[in-house]
Amino acid sequence: MRYQITGKQIDIGEALQVHVKDGLGVVVEKYAERPTDAQVVFSRNAHEYVCEATVHLSTGLTAQAKAHATEIYAAFDSCCDKMEKQLRRYKRRLKNHHNERAQPVEHFGASSYILAGGDDTDADEPETLQPMIIAEMETKIPSLSVGEAVMQMELAGAPALVFRNEGHDGVNVVYRRDDGNIGWIDPK
Repeated sequence: MRYQITGKQIDIGEALQVHVKDGLGVVVEKYAERPTDAQVVFSRNAHEYVCEATVHLSTGLTAQAKAHATEIYAAFDSCCDKMEKQLRRYKRRLKNHHNERAQPVEHFGASSYILAGGDDTDADEPETLQPMIIAEMETKIPSLSVGEAVMQMELAGAPALVFRNEGHDGVNVVYRRDDGNIGWIDPK
């Protein structure tokens, strides 16, 4: 497994890198069969350290965890515990989907835009109803079954996931509803 361990305006020492590789390696090998790479980013937020970990699995799924603590090692250990809980929770589902799937998940390119938010302080009406684009990025849309999409959304901790439905190649969305259930949008 490849590791990318970085710090945002923090020096990451050799001892911390070894601790991260050992700790995350044990967790991922225990619950995931063939992880491909892991990214761990440390940052500082006021008096707390923040650790964000992302592990890409060979099945095409991505597991993410984030934790904060007053010490950098404690932040990583807490993040690692969250990652272990996620992977343990989905171990059976990950194995079942991996056994059914002969090929890795396909990803299709798409454009992603960030739009300017409305400014309520302006009393004047905007000249046009067309939103202003602040940034444009490339993103990837996975080709998944609905069950895999729900699992990917929950593993990533995301509120919604856009995916290409393997059943009919249409673009679908799964999202977390306010009542705690999962919504699925499947346009005809």
